[in-house]
Amino acid sequence: MSFFGLECFTNTEGAELERKLRANDREYNCSFKYAINAIKTSKYNFFTFLPLNLFEQFQRIANAYFLVLLVLQVIPQISSLSWFTTVVPLILVLSVTAAKDATDDINRHRSDNRVNNRKVQVLIDRKLRSEKWMDVQVGDIIKLENNQFVTADLLLLSSSEPLNLVYIETAELDGETNLKVKQALPVTGDLGDDIEQLADFNGEVRCEPPNNRLDRFMGTLAYAGQKYPLDNEKILLRGCTLRNTEWCFGLVLFGGQETKLMQNCGKSTFKRTSIDRLMNVLVLCIFGFLIFMCLILAIGNYIWEINNGSNFTVFLPREDGNSAGFSAFLTFWSYVIILNTVVPISLYVSVEIIRLGNSFYIDWDRKMYYSRSDTPAEAHTTTLNEELGQIKYVFSDKTGTLTQNIMTFNKCSINGKSYGDVYDCTGQRLDISEYKDPADFSFNPLADPRFMFYDHTLVEAVKLENPEVHAFFRLLALCHTVMAEEKKEGELFYQAQSPDEGALVTAARNFGFVFRSRTPDSISVVEMGNQRSYELLAILDFNNVRKRMSVIVRSPEGKLSLYCKGADTIIYEKLHQSCSKLMDVTTEHLNEFAGEGLRTLALAYKDLDEEYFSQWKQRHHEASTTLEDKESKLDELYEEIEKDLLLLGATAIEDKLQDGVPQTIEQLAKADIKIWVLTGDKQETAENIGYSCNLLREEMNEVFIISGHSPEDVRQELRNAQNSMKPNGAVNSLLLPEDMGKSVNLIKDEVADGEYGLVINGHSLAYALESSMELEFLRTACLCKAVICCRVTPLQKAQVVELVKKYKKAVTLAIGDGANDVSMIKAAHIGVGISGQEGMQAVLSSDYSFAQFRFLQRLLLVHGRWSYLRMCKFLRYFFYKNFTFTFVHFWFAFFCGFSAQTVYDEWFITLYNLMYTALPVLGMSLFDQDVNEVWSFQQPELYIPGQLNLYFSKKAFFKCAIHSCYCSLVLFFIPYAALQDTVRDDGKDVVDYQSFALLTQTCLLFAVTIQLGLEMSYWTAVNTFFVLGSLAMYFAVTFTMYSNGMFLIVPSAFPFIGTARNSLNQLNIWLTIILTSILCVLPMVTYRFLLIQLCPTINDKVMFKVRQARATPPPPPRRARIHRTSSRRSGYAFSHAQGYGDLVTSGRFLRRPAISRSSGFPQLGRATTGFSPMGRSAGYSPTGRPQNAKVQDVEATSLQMYRTITDRPL
Repeated sequence: MSFFGLECFTNTEGAELERKLRANDREYNCSFKYAINAIKTSKYNFFTFLPLNLFEQFQRIANAYFLVLLVLQVIPQISSLSWFTTVVPLILVLSVTAAKDATDDINRHRSDNRVNNRKVQVLIDRKLRSEKWMDVQVGDIIKLENNQFVTADLLLLSSSEPLNLVYIETAELDGETNLKVKQALPVTGDLGDDIEQLADFNGEVRCEPPNNRLDRFMGTLAYAGQKYPLDNEKILLRGCTLRNTEWCFGLVLFGGQETKLMQNCGKSTFKRTSIDRLMNVLVLCIFGFLIFMCLILAIGNYIWEINNGSNFTVFLPREDGNSAGFSAFLTFWSYVIILNTVVPISLYVSVEIIRLGNSFYIDWDRKMYYSRSDTPAEAHTTTLNEELGQIKYVFSDKTGTLTQNIMTFNKCSINGKSYGDVYDCTGQRLDISEYKDPADFSFNPLADPRFMFYDHTLVEAVKLENPEVHAFFRLLALCHTVMAEEKKEGELFYQAQSPDEGALVTAARNFGFVFRSRTPDSISVVEMGNQRSYELLAILDFNNVRKRMSVIVRSPEGKLSLYCKGADTIIYEKLHQSCSKLMDVTTEHLNEFAGEGLRTLALAYKDLDEEYFSQWKQRHHEASTTLEDKESKLDELYEEIEKDLLLLGATAIEDKLQDGVPQTIEQLAKADIKIWVLTGDKQETAENIGYSCNLLREEMNEVFIISGHSPEDVRQELRNAQNSMKPNGAVNSLLLPEDMGKSVNLIKDEVADGEYGLVINGHSLAYALESSMELEFLRTACLCKAVICCRVTPLQKAQVVELVKKYKKAVTLAIGDGANDVSMIKAAHIGVGISGQEGMQAVLSSDYSFAQFRFLQRLLLVHGRWSYLRMCKFLRYFFYKNFTFTFVHFWFAFFCGFSAQTVYDEWFITLYNLMYTALPVLGMSLFDQDVNEVWSFQQPELYIPGQLNLYFSKKAFFKCAIHSCYCSLVLFFIPYAALQDTVRDDGKDVVDYQSFALLTQTCLLFAVTIQLGLEMSYWTAVNTFFVLGSLAMYFAVTFTMYSNGMFLIVPSAFPFIGTARNSLNQLNIWLTIILTSILCVLPMVTYRFLLIQLCPTINDKVMFKVRQARATPPPPPRRARIHRTSSRRSGYAFSHAQGYGDLVTSGRFLRRPAISRSSGFPQLGRATTGFSPMGRSAGYSPTGRPQNAKVQDVEATSLQMYRTITDRPL
């Protein structure tokens, strides 16, 4: 688990221009008031919780409104309702929200404590003491041990490794799980682990102030009268993990929120859904309409008092001084209380319950549970569920999110023959994912038992000593910068700077060419059981221009050879003309590999003349020691010797995608969700993954590459892309002049003439995100079906998300698995964390989390769509039933002298939203679904209405209000007319206020219940019970409260004695109820029928298909593995950084001196490795490596010389 459980905040005090600190001098450093290493993300403590939480809750308009109502209800002159009708639901809402806030803050406290109370050894008073992280201060010297998290940003002083190297894993920072190397200054490295010398160390550091640049550091160290420059290679950043290093000492430079990691954390914001924002607008409109109604009724009371009020003063005498105007004033406030049910407080209670229930569905979903890591899906928030049904843009990390960060050796081409595919007896190629007969490597005692390869013909070729095959794997075993360590004999662990190299060396190992160990001038290999030691004469290192690396070695027989591997386009330029025929066949194989999204390398070699090499080596030595133009001179020498090569073949490595990624992206694209990949990887790697996961496709008209190094270049490239996509509309009103950029609010969606993709580099993106160019970049990107941003920093990821949020009226989702994704996750409307190999920071900062990217389609297309649909249905129905309930009061006012008399019984008013209509609408909001999950996946177009806000909007709200107004007229005037001049069966009069109130409220309850039934698409036993149970509850409560017994107990509280039994036993009453209910629902039924017939929605069309297929619902289609042919070369599998060749040959990479080892290899059992390959072939994962062990020398033994490769006819 990551040590992060925190959010970020920045120092708001005066800006720091330069940092000064002195080692082991707390008094001096404290004078600058630097931040300590403690983290605080909680909002409350025991004493501040209640006042602060209530203050925050009453900042909500609705809560403040209900508090005002409560105050009004305790004033006898204006209150016609008891105070408990408001105070009970208000306390319930406040309590539920407070409990939720308390739980969240308790979790934050626990997270803070977990981080702050971690222990680290700090040098205090000439002794190492175990201190809490929160007590570490700038200027302290601390000791870290293997596999510990780096406590703060440190200057590396010394380490246990040769030349004071340390190995760190930076997954939390940049998402890369490859080990990085840092090296201390020699002057501090001499301190070693001598506590006395470290305690006497008083170096002074002057460096840059806290900032968010992960790739840059500038400063100086003044010590013993000398100044030493400091750069990023000597800094350990918080968020790293120490690997394969026994111990190291570091000087704290930045602590707490001033560390570079914390500076990169995005600002936490309170996330609210678009429905919440719309609700705020609607609630304000409703309040305004409420005041308008109350004004009308107050004016009516004033007029009535003047014209008719004097007629009633005999039995309703006015109090002294009360005029008609004062009566109208009191009536206004009385109707504010009576009509407050247009926005009942139970609405907010119900919304919270619905959101909580839909969150539980996500937590309980077994189909989003990942058994391999025992990881269920989790909803960390309950307030954003319906927003999941409205996503338009998905911003995804690549490494660990789309991919597993595991490289697998899948296929290869050797001397014109392709290996890796499996065929049946009829010659049909089989799907390897379903093939269960892996190759047998038992002939090789040093093979990795977890390596999987299914083409048996390659193993047979190795056993038959095919010279081309042997040379192929010999090259893979020699041409690399991998380090090997052996904890005990036969147990090999490879440390590769890139997972590509690890996969290739592992493949060579299994096919009998085992890289065993290395020194600065030799490489020890076990070839088919025989130990051989090759003299390493030179490494021609990789860089981004060369796109290849070479080694020059001398075999035990004295033969000089150059082995080279790299991008096929580069290698082909260096080949001897005799390889043309082999090159054509290999090119076909490379195209096949590229079509499957595999990463390819071409392999070649040449034998060298001893005399020529001696001359070349002398010139190489001179060039490497020159001070002027060193790089160009070396490049010329490399070009000279790397020519006339002989082609051996090619490798195909899969940067293994997570299961189901291409299908998920395809489904989301059908749902009109645009996916942007924001990654720190280089362009070739990201582009290759884009093709692998179907984000970029061969069928696209064009994929634009934006790689300009100046603002002018970037702007021109963007405009060229716009001209290609919209030849007649590239420049329009949406591309405003620079000085008008701030006036743009939204950019409308546009459709390009075809399908396009966009790939942009980090340095180009920095220019594109400038205010003068951001609109052009956004418009160009939005015209494309897919966008990939490469080499982006964590802050740039957040800036891209913010740009889309700012100018597009769309809901965004960000998904990632590392600390470098946190700012993006926090910036988006919804953040999703993948619990993968890169720690838990993304998960802790996210709103939702799960283990696999493929679960995203279920989260959006099923849970998100259902949640949005349910919430919209709930809101439409809730406003309908409450508007209808309230408007009846309004019509009644014209018949009761505007006296603020309620049309219903007071108990009915209290229980209407709490008991009679609460459970049915909750049942619909928790269980309803238009189609099941199978149809949701088969018809992803069902998701589109949510993006367009078609289910609940201002238009839908006003339709609901008009429908409620009509129903309230029916509910008042039909019973009014039905009871006028009506008598009972026995001739007695049935027309009185109480009977009318009972009939009206019964008609209302039946009308809204039938309307609910029409709204529901999915009836369950629970729904049915809630609906019928609520009606039964109404009659049970009504007959009980209107009974003689209740009246005798509390006469003032139960005045409707005998009304129920005297009214509801009359046939005309029930006929009135039926007539009223039919008239209420008839317009809506007619409207929906005509809509379905004349203008059906996508939901209507799909539900028609469902009804047709209900007897035998179609199974979900099985997706075959996609095999594509491609003219595009896949990204070359060579992702490590420049400079490792120098480290290898200098010896700075190497471990302690080796000891001799026995040569009895045939007696060894099968070896095990420190990484777990997954999938159908070799897997190399750079994470989870054990500590280094002492590596032992391999004594060279005689073996037969490998045969020279000759051209053979194909």
